[in-house]
Amino acid sequence: MQRLVIITGGSTGIGRQLVKSFAQSGDLVAFSYVGSEESAQSVLDEVSAAGGKAFCAAADVGESAAVQGFFDAACQWAGQAPDVLINNAGVQTWSSLLDLAEDDWSRVIRTNLTGTFLNTKEAARRMVEAGKGGAVINIGSGCNKTAFPNLVDYTASKGGVEQFTKVAAVELGPKGIRVNCVAPGAIATERTFEEAPDYAQTWGKVTPLRRVGTPQDIVGPVMFLASEAAAFVTGQTVWVDGGLFTRPVWPYE
Repeated sequence: MQRLVIITGGSTGIGRQLVKSFAQSGDLVAFSYVGSEESAQSVLDEVSAAGGKAFCAAADVGESAAVQGFFDAACQWAGQAPDVLINNAGVQTWSSLLDLAEDDWSRVIRTNLTGTFLNTKEAARRMVEAGKGGAVINIGSGCNKTAFPNLVDYTASKGGVEQFTKVAAVELGPKGIRVNCVAPGAIATERTFEEAPDYAQTWGKVTPLRRVGTPQDIVGPVMFLASEAAAFVTGQTVWVDGGLFTRPVWPYE
């Protein structure tokens, strides 16, 4: 039987690449999105053109009724409970702590951290009811362990995602559900290039592998953690950063 892989935030960036890659590997893929319906439809078109099967629906990951409705629709479409959940949806605010608006703080925490909690809870409940276990992969960040100035809400949310990953792994392990985190470094996406046209040059020169990553660089580690090859791996964070966050501040170069 084909697996049902659910991905949040699947219409752009890393999520878009994950949707296409899992569908290409033969999985049934359902993804949620907010924003452009046209962008989401283009993902479906690309998956279909490549011979894959995908489903999408607009859903706010930070709103429990929307999450439940999305899972209801996705599981009905696939005719089965989820096997894999990838919590990818995320937003950020560029602001100093003293200037950060409370509404922006709430929006980022709600999407990045509450969204991870709500989707994990919904997926795990259905996995347990189906009696088949499963895998959850949370997309983290270098902010999991490093303080990023002007990204206080984002850093707080991703630090929370790392700790949530650990406690969820401990609680869900006896039910056959593995929970891990993939923490990307500097990744070139449409959004990062819009924010900083020199993004690749700026981050590439401080990354030990001397380049920024791409969404495709995230696919392999996520697929590994979603597979039986990682059957005894849970509660872990895999850093996919070209060595960026291994490198200390070093003044002698």
